[in-house]
Amino acid sequence: MSDEYQRPSDIGLFKELIGLAPKEGNAFMSLKHNCERPDGVIPPKYRELISIAVTMTTQCAYCIDLHIKNAVEHGATREELAETIFIAAALRAGGAVGHGLFALRLFDEAAAAQKG
Repeated sequence: MSDEYQRPSDIGLFKELIGLAPKEGNAFMSLKHNCERPDGVIPPKYRELISIAVTMTTQCAYCIDLHIKNAVEHGATREELAETIFIAAALRAGGAVGHGLFALRLFDEAAAAQKG
């Protein structure tokens, strides 16, 4: 295996991947195209900032690269990017707290069951 786990050139395999599963690949591309359309109620710049927020939580390097370039093309600023990153970070942390509440309840239930 190579020393590089992900390479920017891997994106070149995308068309091949779609060709290997054309029904699923084309459905994915249709969804992606419809969600990124420029004529929606949400302007393209904000669509891209939303996409960046999601990529911060999914941590898809290829998506980060693509949506950063698209955001710049649509006029996003570095300040908007920074706020987007911190909003995503706060929500990701909030998700951990939310799951922490679930974990706390499961712990209490398991402890109560062990006591009998």
